[in-house]
Amino acid sequence: MTYRADPARYDTMQYRHSGKSGLQLPVVSLGLWQNFGGTRDYPSAMEILGHAFDAGVTHFDLANNYGPPAGSSEELFGQVLARDFKPYRDELIVSSKAGYNMWPGPYGEFGSRKYLLASLDQSLKRLGLDYVDIFYSHRYDPNTPLEETMGALAQAVRSGKALYVGVSSYPEHETRAAHRILQEMGVATTIHQPSYSILNRWIEADRTIDACGELGIGIIAFSPLAQGVLSGKYNLGGATGTRGDNTNTTLRASHIEPRVLAAVDALGAIARSRGQSMVQLALSWALRRPEMTSALIGVRNLDQLKDNLGVLNNLTLRDDEIAAIDAATKGGLMDLHPLPSGWLR
Repeated sequence: MTYRADPARYDTMQYRHSGKSGLQLPVVSLGLWQNFGGTRDYPSAMEILGHAFDAGVTHFDLANNYGPPAGSSEELFGQVLARDFKPYRDELIVSSKAGYNMWPGPYGEFGSRKYLLASLDQSLKRLGLDYVDIFYSHRYDPNTPLEETMGALAQAVRSGKALYVGVSSYPEHETRAAHRILQEMGVATTIHQPSYSILNRWIEADRTIDACGELGIGIIAFSPLAQGVLSGKYNLGGATGTRGDNTNTTLRASHIEPRVLAAVDALGAIARSRGQSMVQLALSWALRRPEMTSALIGVRNLDQLKDNLGVLNNLTLRDDEIAAIDAATKGGLMDLHPLPSGWLR
């Protein structure tokens, strides 16, 4: 059956400008990090992606290394673009990134011009596109001049292979420097993608969020549910077959230790008082500040997607609720700053 988008798809979703740009993103965007790789079949992928688009989710976030295996998320989404989303390409925001290891040798990761532009070409081939809407430097590279990394992003825009560019996991100092360099090249830093959640507030602690607000850079938070910790599932012992499984290295043991889970328990009471799920409370919180453009979710099934989208029913947090959240998480926060402690710039 040929997919046809719901005519009412824009009726309930909210959209926000990315900083001072003309680009608008849905407040909930869908990331294809770990759940749309080689083990995902097309029908189940399309069930989630189609429902998301029907709900007004226009932004789909990928990276060169998303899978597993690396590259398979872009390949699968490329099939969706060709088979079902093709009539809607101009309604979609498709983003990709480069920064992590993709191929052997010295040119297969980090921030060199050689790597970034080669990776972008490979991503476009996997996606079956002439351009991506957003292309990111996925992580700061301390061993490559920032002028070279930003120069590659500027070239991506000038060549027409990316409409907008941004950075991911760049701290405050590096964010300001990246913005300055791109501005000198006549290219805007449209968006920043850091990790950010109730339990992970590094962008507040080092003032990255303030820098983005000052400079007119939008922010899209990844891991707003702290890789599922803020769903409450780990408080119920739900680790098998999830990111908490010890075969998965993206969730550290320190993220589900007793002090963190105690904070999650306390947050559960606040969510219930608002008539929300834990997931919806976490997304409301991540989106509460005016600097925030969107929250990037990842889901394994349709029920999870529907739970996430339920945040649209109650996005506003009162001051007393924010204070209660702060009190509940005191002593239970994670420190996920992207640069090592004691880093010398």
